[in-house]
This record gives sequence, structure tokens and C-alpha cells, in this order.
Amino acid sequence: MKRHFYISEDLDDLEIVEHQLEDAGVITPQIHVLSEDDAGVTAHRLNDVEAVLRKDVVHGTELGALVGICTAILILVVAWSTGIADTITWVPPVFLSIIILGFCTWEGGFIGIQQPNYDFKRFQDTLRSGKHVLLVDVNQNQEHILRQVTNEHPKLTPAGEGHSVPGWFMGLRGLFENTIKDTAWRTTSVHSREK
Repeated sequence: MKRHFYISEDLDDLEIVEHQLEDAGVITPQIHVLSEDDAGVTAHRLNDVEAVLRKDVVHGTELGALVGICTAILILVVAWSTGIADTITWVPPVFLSIIILGFCTWEGGFIGIQQPNYDFKRFQDTLRSGKHVLLVDVNQNQEHILRQVTNEHPKLTPAGEGHSVPGWFMGLRGLFENTIKDTAWRTTSVHSREK
């Protein structure tokens, strides 16, 4: 999947774009709006970018885990090459490696939560100026749908492309949201029949 970015000043237009994309077969988890006007996004019932994804937590955690893996391997290599593991057993070096891996992963996430998402840094000035960023994740079969819908909206300015989450994850998320909606609908129907 590929992520497409568009900039707009009009939340009303973005609401129409989102509905048109959904009607054409792009599921809601594939469409997000990044904005500093959270109240406006909520009032227009747009699918906003979750707070945790606005920060660099995931990327920071991945980098921290990478540093932790390298450090853990280094500890084990040093223990093996010096022969200390043969003297005192492998338990302390292995235990230390696991602790270092966990700590580095945690620290990476902690550092990441204090920074904006690396994918969204380029839009900070745009967002501060009151504009909004539309993010649409599409696969190759949906590219034509996106082009068709966005061509009908001259207020949308293309702002580049980026990496998306894997397609299987997007499918699972769509399935999860449909399950939640069905459960909520059934619960509402049962309560209305009881009254």
C-alpha cells in the first residue's frame, strides 16, 4: 500500500472527500485527517489520526529495539570471546542482554513520545497555519478511485507520498471496526425492542 498526502483548508470539503472515497470502496481506516483543529475534525465526523500516531512512539520504539538488539548481541559476543560465560555460566550475560534489550526498546519509545511523528514533521508549518492534511492509504487497485475523487476537488493540493501500514493490517482493522459497529447496532436494536 502507498500513502498519499493532500493539503486542504476546508473541513467541509474533506468530509465530502471522505464520504466519496468510502462510497467507492476505500474503507474508513485507510482515510485520516491530520489537523490541529481537533474539535472541527470531530464535528465533521472525520477519521482523525490517533494521538499516539501523531508522536514518534512506534518509530522510536523500533529504533530503540534495534539498538537493544545490537547491544545484546555485543554483550553475548564479549561473554563468549572472553570466556567469562564458561567461568560463571551463560545466565548472567543472557539475563543482562535481555534487560538491555528491554531498556533500549522502552527508552526509544519514551524518546519517541516526545517528538512529532517523523512522517508528519514536514507538515508542522502547514498545520500551524490552520490547514489540514488528508492521508489516504491505497493499494494499486484503488489508485484510480483516489485519483478520480481527488480530481473532483480543486481545494485539495497534493503533498506527496509515503509509506503505509501493511495491507493485511488495514484489512484486520477494517474487520475489527465492522465487528464493533455490528455489535453496537445489535445492542441498540435489543435495547430498543425491550422498551
